[in-house]
Amino acid sequence: MTGTVWNLDESTGELLVKTGVTGRAARMGHRLTIAMDSWRAEVTWAAGEPTEVDLSVEVSSLRVVRGEGGVKGLSAPEKAVVRSNAMKSLDADRFPQIRFRTNDIQQADDGYRLTGTLEVHGKTRERVVDVQVEERDDVWRISCDADVCQTEFGIKPYSILMGSVKIADTVTVSFTAQRPKDS
Repeated sequence: MTGTVWNLDESTGELLVKTGVTGRAARMGHRLTIAMDSWRAEVTWAAGEPTEVDLSVEVSSLRVVRGEGGVKGLSAPEKAVVRSNAMKSLDADRFPQIRFRTNDIQQADDGYRLTGTLEVHGKTRERVVDVQVEERDDVWRISCDADVCQTEFGIKPYSILMGSVKIADTVTVSFTAQRPKDS
């Protein structure tokens, strides 16, 4: 892995958010898979090692991919309602971006451990993220899964039926991207 700066975006990978459902009537709700369709990651390299990562995500690019579980499947109009509710919960007009910036990167067994700050909903918290890096034929494959607690960032998880069905407080963010070795 050599080079000065890697620029990754939605054309090189995907950024997904997966939710759970809680509450007395949780079986009625859907476990959601949400895609963030506009994001950019810049990875700065020196002496063959990453030295800095800066990721920004456009909140308005949120798209509901699917809902699993529930009484019935999630229709297109229901996906639109879910998106609208998510945009309100995230207060997307006031906080249009989510950012993660590293302040330390350490090599790990199968990749790197990134330590930095995550900014969501106007609140910044320290985070450690383990990123796996695999060499596959002529590409590098980068991936990670990280849990984020919504209330830690001042976000109230959406609920219906007087709290009988609500989005779980902790969501899982999954990131995958590929980078050709020769670029």
